[in-house]
Amino acid sequence: MNLHEYQGKEILSSFGVRIQQGIVAQNAQEAVAAAKQLTAETGTSWYVIKAQVHAGGRGKGGGVKLAKNLKEVEEIAGNIIGMDLVTPQTSAAGKRVHQVLVAEDVYYPGESETSEFYVSVLLNRGTGRNMIMYSTEGGMDIETVAEETPHLIFTEEIDPSVGILPFQARRVAFNLGLSGTAFKEMTKFVTNLYTAYVKSDASLFEINPVLKTSDNKILAVDAKVTIDDNALYRHKDYVDLRDIREESAIEVEAGEKGLNYVDLDGNVGCMVNGAGLAMATMDLIKQAGGEPANFLDVGGTADAARVEAAFKIILKDPAVKAILINIFGGIVRCDRVAQGVIDAYKNMGTINVPIIVRLQGTNADIAKELIDNSGLAVLSATEFQEAADKVQLVLA
Repeated sequence: MNLHEYQGKEILSSFGVRIQQGIVAQNAQEAVAAAKQLTAETGTSWYVIKAQVHAGGRGKGGGVKLAKNLKEVEEIAGNIIGMDLVTPQTSAAGKRVHQVLVAEDVYYPGESETSEFYVSVLLNRGTGRNMIMYSTEGGMDIETVAEETPHLIFTEEIDPSVGILPFQARRVAFNLGLSGTAFKEMTKFVTNLYTAYVKSDASLFEINPVLKTSDNKILAVDAKVTIDDNALYRHKDYVDLRDIREESAIEVEAGEKGLNYVDLDGNVGCMVNGAGLAMATMDLIKQAGGEPANFLDVGGTADAARVEAAFKIILKDPAVKAILINIFGGIVRCDRVAQGVIDAYKNMGTINVPIIVRLQGTNADIAKELIDNSGLAVLSATEFQEAADKVQLVLA
């Protein structure tokens, strides 16, 4: 589950991580009121207006702007709220902005120059350990840094059984070139950030930039946070942070029906039981000259109601030119799945795209017979290659 910047910062702050203070606003008038409140609480006289969408690169798309007075706050917030923000991480249509974060100015003059860093915490799947990735090149896309100056990216792997150790936090601060008060502040920042990552059951905490202020404070200016959906049962309060306006409407609907669905840019719809088989099926479609239009795992109970729900979800995509159903009958018998397909097809009436059904496993022969004798415009298959050939045939 992805969070907005302001939500991620709230979690960080709850674990003692210093953040750039800000207040979320739904319209220009609320933005002005937020700016006045920030001035009273922090003394700031300039304000940063940030679009709140689930996408990076907001500044490049015009979604982050500096306001030097209340009039500019009202004008900028009014322009950003309601815009379709296009960034390198959105589609060409962009994402509609429903709210902005009005944040304090933290780039004030002082005894030293400000510095920006990149810090993230994530799982290194290769080692099975959590990893802090950090760089002196804050404020830049980490992908660009990795490509052009990879020697400026450092990593610190953490043994999950013991957590982050003091010497590791100090090494992060040292590699970032800090000393004195800023060094101590960074060790505290990194330690609390790692604690927030673990205790919130996150799969990603990315802070870009982490700022060293002119008076040597270390704080999070941005926050990209992803919470592990599988751990939400331990965080009931986090469930309310979900903003379905930022998600694919089809994926949201599929989730409500208990289907594991991911929308893709292809022309062949997939209906499969099991994530591994789904991945193999997507490869099969590619080899047959098509492009998978989705990842859809119906799970182990592919009855008529579930298959019908899956059909309706897949057919919401106008790009779908064919549907491949690929089921391995282990827990569920193939003949029951075949009957579910037949019943769902009849309940829906005419389906205007060709359907290929590949059933393998328990009672696969009976299932093929049911499909072949159903009188419906459904092609049956029992082997992978046979299914691929029929996908190629209907796309020709």
